[in-house]
Amino acid sequence: MLPTCSSSSWRYAWLARQAFGNRGLRVCRRYQHNGAWEGSSLPFKMLFMGRDEFSCQVLRQVHAASDVWEQILIATQPDVHIGRRGSKLAISPLKLLGEELNIPVCTIPATKSEFRKWRPPSPFSDPYPSPPSNHLVVTASFGRILPSPLLELFLPERRLNVHPSLLPAYRGPAPIQHTIMNGDSDTGVCVIQMLTKKEGIDAGSIWDISEMVFIIATSLPEDIDFPQLRDVLAVEGGKLLVSVLSDMIAGHAVPTAQPPADLASRAPAITAADAIIDFENMTAESILRRHRAISHQRPLLAYLESGKSIQLHEPSVHHLFASEYLLFSPGATRYDKQAKSLLIRCAEDTMLSVPRVKQEGKALVPAKDWWNGVKGLGLVDVDQIQFVATPSGLSL
Repeated sequence: MLPTCSSSSWRYAWLARQAFGNRGLRVCRRYQHNGAWEGSSLPFKMLFMGRDEFSCQVLRQVHAASDVWEQILIATQPDVHIGRRGSKLAISPLKLLGEELNIPVCTIPATKSEFRKWRPPSPFSDPYPSPPSNHLVVTASFGRILPSPLLELFLPERRLNVHPSLLPAYRGPAPIQHTIMNGDSDTGVCVIQMLTKKEGIDAGSIWDISEMVFIIATSLPEDIDFPQLRDVLAVEGGKLLVSVLSDMIAGHAVPTAQPPADLASRAPAITAADAIIDFENMTAESILRRHRAISHQRPLLAYLESGKSIQLHEPSVHHLFASEYLLFSPGATRYDKQAKSLLIRCAEDTMLSVPRVKQEGKALVPAKDWWNGVKGLGLVDVDQIQFVATPSGLSL
């Protein structure tokens, strides 16, 4: 028979854990520090971990709901020097928001190895017999996997992540990008319990879910892009998090296990390979979706047969006319005076229009200027050139 907690002291929780492990701890977990029940009105002391605009939107919603928190501490990435010779200083948007809202901000170590040893400031790393029930860690687009020692400073049900997909779909760091690239008809946001890396990334129980039906090509504007969808999901995620915290305080929150892992789809981080366009296998519509999904990170990229790369800026789908069927093969390209753009043949008889380009080692210019420069070098003999998916090393 398990012991009954007849006192609010954390000593009973500690004794239960020693005697019965986590099973004993669950019996006593209903009791909080200072004599409060888990379903009491005590607000949370929150360690909020994030960096980008998604986490900022989530935090704004939480900060406005002052009845669910007693204290907020932000943890984010340190400032970094970027650009040529480190001439620019990149500051975490969440840090700037914290300063605006007068929320204390601490920075984590720059390297992953150092982060594995990092401990947050007081009160979260103070010595307790067991983690207090009103201590909470929340991550939102944080960009790092929390190490086990850090997670163990909080009770398992007090480790929350705001994830912008309908889990188990799109587990991983880039769910919004893959939603747009794949032209999905619906998406949403979840508040889930964080697990250790060994237990599974984005595999924890779901505390609550908000589903939104988005018909990417019709219900939403056709030019929906990553920043727009990110902001919609972030605001919804912040509201959802506030709802979960309110239910936790009231003792009504109930998590639901995710479906089996074999039903999960992945959303791996966007890499340089994702930006390379394969005109033989991608339609103009799919290329445009890719542009809307990842251009905030990486411009779309094609290659000349010489091996030189060229960035494709501001693409759009061009409707075919009879004369443009002269571009027989995917990747075949010519300049169109009426459209003031490069027209590039794509898969399934579709056409991409590109008004501005940037060749490797050169400035971003209108398509006409680039085309005239290419002709001046004698690289165009029959009014068109060929773009390829990967450099061939051949000379034009």
